[in-house]
Amino acid sequence: MLSGPRRVEFTALDLGEPAAGQVRVAVEGCGVCGSNRPVWDGRPWFEYPLRPGAPGHEAWGEIEEVGDGVDELRVGDRVALLSELAFAEVAVVPAVDAIPLTPGLAGSPFPGEALGCGFNVAARSGFSDGATVCVVGVGFLGAIIAALAAEAGAQVIAVSRRAFALETARTMGAHHTVAFSSDGDDVVGTIRDLTDGRLCDVVVEAVGTQAPLDLAGQLTTEGGRLVIAGFHQDGPRTVDVQLWNWRGIDVVNAHERDPGKARAGVRAAIAAVTEGRLDPTPLYTHRYPLDRLGDAMDAMAERPDGFLKATVHP
Repeated sequence: MLSGPRRVEFTALDLGEPAAGQVRVAVEGCGVCGSNRPVWDGRPWFEYPLRPGAPGHEAWGEIEEVGDGVDELRVGDRVALLSELAFAEVAVVPAVDAIPLTPGLAGSPFPGEALGCGFNVAARSGFSDGATVCVVGVGFLGAIIAALAAEAGAQVIAVSRRAFALETARTMGAHHTVAFSSDGDDVVGTIRDLTDGRLCDVVVEAVGTQAPLDLAGQLTTEGGRLVIAGFHQDGPRTVDVQLWNWRGIDVVNAHERDPGKARAGVRAAIAAVTEGRLDPTPLYTHRYPLDRLGDAMDAMAERPDGFLKATVHP
């Protein structure tokens, strides 16, 4: 339970038996999302304490009990969860939000919500064979997006401040990598050279802060598509609408709020990993026991060298 900014306490709850249409899941692990940073750092609009288990939402585990009327799931099934209360040992969720994992994923970590986000961003981005795609920001989500763009046949350029992230992008299929310093003009010039002056058909901003958003707009070609995958939640943004107008670009907010689309993204991720089309294993860089959740959240916020994704495990 987050009882205040950068403060974790542990509490015991009796979740009871799953109701009709629900399942109870023994959580094996839960990813720590970069979108958790504002609530971890503290903002005036958050009210503490959060509900026990919040804001964990990237969990997977094994079903230990099913409620009445649940026929498609059984005790012992491993599932990815869509739950907002998953920093916990146990979660009770509607059966529809427990998405079965395939036998081929046995023993593997699977933060399904996070992986599903990447597939939903890719679906909204419209990657195509031969297109030039730039991913601005290579954290966990940016690395997944780069891999999916490369799989679609696009020429992928990855931009990040961190050398480790650029190396990861190359591993995931990026054809070119560019270091982003405080001077975005250097990045624009480099990518103009890489694209013979044309810039990029699709640019995915996957950071969630002002400067990468500005850069993403500058890198989008006339008639191109700017996809906002970063989670912007620490205040208003300014955008260069004059530039967007002049270039006639499409702007897409690739955040799905429809639960059905969220579930579809998780299923697409399960299929891709099972079939060997995507290997996210190298992206799970830091592992913590649940009682060190605070350390995992600090790592997410501070991003030490070699960090992409932390997972916590009861």
